[in-house]
Amino acid sequence: MLQTRRLLSRLRDMMALGFSMIGSGNGADGVPLGELAALVATEMVAEVCTIYAMRPGDLLELTATHGLNPEAVGRTRLRVGEGIVGIVAATATVQNLPDAQNHPAFAYRPETGEAPFASLLAVPVRRGGRILGVIAVQNRAPRRYLDDEVELLETVAMLLAEVLAAAGATDGAEQGLGATMPRQFQATPFAPGIAIGPVVLHGAGTPLRRLLADDPVQEAARLDLAIASMRQTLDDLIETKLPAGDGPREVLEATRLVAGDGGWMRRVREAVAGGLTAEAAVHRVANDIRDRMRRIADPYLRERLADMEDLAGRLLAALDGDDVVPAIPLGAILIARRLGPAQLLEWHARGIGGVAIEEGSSAGHAAILARALGLPALGGVRGLLAAVEDGDVAVLDADEGQLILRPDSEVRTAYGRALEMRLQLETGFAAQRHLPAQTLDGLSLSLMLNVGLVREVEHLDTTGAAGIGLFRTEIAMLARGEIADVPEQAALYARVLDAAGDRPVRFRTLDLGGDKLLPDAPRQEEENPAMGWRSLRVGLDRPALMRRQLRALLLAAQGRTLSVMFPMVATVAEFRAARDLLLAEAERVRPAPERLLIGSMIEIPALLWQLPALMAEADFVSIGSNDLMQFLFAADRGTPGLAGRYDLLSPPVLDALDHICTAAAAAEVEVSVCGEHAGRPLEAMVLAALGITTLSMPAASLLRLKAAFASVHLAELRAVLAAVRRNSAGQASLRAPLLSWAREHGHLV
Repeated sequence: MLQTRRLLSRLRDMMALGFSMIGSGNGADGVPLGELAALVATEMVAEVCTIYAMRPGDLLELTATHGLNPEAVGRTRLRVGEGIVGIVAATATVQNLPDAQNHPAFAYRPETGEAPFASLLAVPVRRGGRILGVIAVQNRAPRRYLDDEVELLETVAMLLAEVLAAAGATDGAEQGLGATMPRQFQATPFAPGIAIGPVVLHGAGTPLRRLLADDPVQEAARLDLAIASMRQTLDDLIETKLPAGDGPREVLEATRLVAGDGGWMRRVREAVAGGLTAEAAVHRVANDIRDRMRRIADPYLRERLADMEDLAGRLLAALDGDDVVPAIPLGAILIARRLGPAQLLEWHARGIGGVAIEEGSSAGHAAILARALGLPALGGVRGLLAAVEDGDVAVLDADEGQLILRPDSEVRTAYGRALEMRLQLETGFAAQRHLPAQTLDGLSLSLMLNVGLVREVEHLDTTGAAGIGLFRTEIAMLARGEIADVPEQAALYARVLDAAGDRPVRFRTLDLGGDKLLPDAPRQEEENPAMGWRSLRVGLDRPALMRRQLRALLLAAQGRTLSVMFPMVATVAEFRAARDLLLAEAERVRPAPERLLIGSMIEIPALLWQLPALMAEADFVSIGSNDLMQFLFAADRGTPGLAGRYDLLSPPVLDALDHICTAAAAAEVEVSVCGEHAGRPLEAMVLAALGITTLSMPAASLLRLKAAFASVHLAELRAVLAAVRRNSAGQASLRAPLLSWAREHGHLV
């Protein structure tokens, strides 16, 4: 702490004089950045400190150095992603390496003279979500820098960001024709619908006016007042602006729990005590949390980042004292990098017509609330913020998963007609609620819901769903930040069963582990957490945890039928072990379930070669299409560059599904699909043609899907599908011919 205060005090004096962007010499406009590098090196007992600034063309230029060859300043350049410094800029993550030169990404530049230095700590310099450069320190002796040293260099990087931004370090962004041309972005639908309107940007914020505090005690008092104001504002929002139903309240209550968490607040107070202003401290801690949470692969946990940024934004607004909320055009489309549920609720109250988020998941809080509000929403719209300006017109198509920026007049007219038609169709969908789910030629289907919160069970009645095909038991646990004890879990599951009544509910056991932090277990470092220690593997390795959940499920049943399925099963032996744990608990719980159904998810391709043995022991199986596809194609479904590359309607996936259906039919075992593809009309019709007539999906998809099935003659589709598959040798996907057939016959609504 003393080191931090001393360095910040000296930085305050230097910033009063101003910095120049020149690394050597005094320059005409203040203190050179070379002196900043020397100061940091001295205070951190580092032999080298270097500063790289971002230049046009995604280049990093050595701008200042202490300890390396000064003649390399202005000459040494790295591409973003090249070398360790380039990786820091590309990923916005800290690199703390005891032996940097033996790192596979190390890029040696002989003109710098850095050969003797082994250890390296490199930190991104960023402002408003943009990378402006990188600052690094080095030493000859191999060592890993301490957490306090990392935090100190990150604080310096935050101050340096203001210097680089003021000096125009990243000027040169290309302007001109590209800023007026139409652009199309592919995205993941979060909530269905179409919106057309002007763009408004969320989270642009205002630059920091002061970084260093004159009086830390007075600054701490300002912070406490702002925290109290933020919490009161959030309480008022929950009590006055929530839509009907328990679900939105549960989502906002989770945000309120984060607001009450002492951990991140304590870190903000410590940063203020170290000499930062309250605003700078909030930015500092928020940036650190952002770095840590963006490395988490699990989409639900990444959504907690949006909650944190929501609260950080509220705290900054409370510190600023600006209560004026500017008006926006009615029906505007909100563009955000990340968005918390409370923020979405406020924007909705201001009259937005749709929302597009660069990051986030369909299981996240913002997506859940968008569906509850009936607000068209897209996620995973990579690169959108860099291309859009306030006032640009956009078309948001959350049915097809695309956003068209600056559409031409013909596109706008066509979408205007589509929007009018959609409103008419939605009126017709409501009539499907009480009708049976069946095809034109009389085949009955079982259309069920995927849910993760108790509040979503209310959609059973609003959609006329046949039941719950997937209840994600981990969602409620992740929302509360801990695993509930047996009575609390039993009460939760009982509420679900009570609300479902006679309709079936399939509970999936906890999908935790890997990158999903268990409250009472150390984090395991894994390069591929989706394929690591997670889900059933955690349950079998920690049977006490799994048995507590199984006991809670049995207690909740209270003599009713109970259906339990195990996720991420790789071998029949694993399924047997999990089933035996459930049966052992069932012997101890009274009243016993009237009927106990035990099933397996099929997500890991290894099960495709064990199907007869699995079908002989499982009461039902459910295909998790998302994980099955990512493992079949070795393609991480969370990687934006791979989105859409591999298709459910491809020959290998259809062959795998056929194989599962054949084995299930031979054993008379029910098979269902509960992945996101089950809620898409074309994919759902193909699944039914293959023989999978139990489909589980988000509530927003069900009525539309029921209407689509009512228009199709399934025997005709089977013949078309067989013909297309016979002629599909070497094809990456069969989507084009199947989509053409469906559109020609009016089967997509």
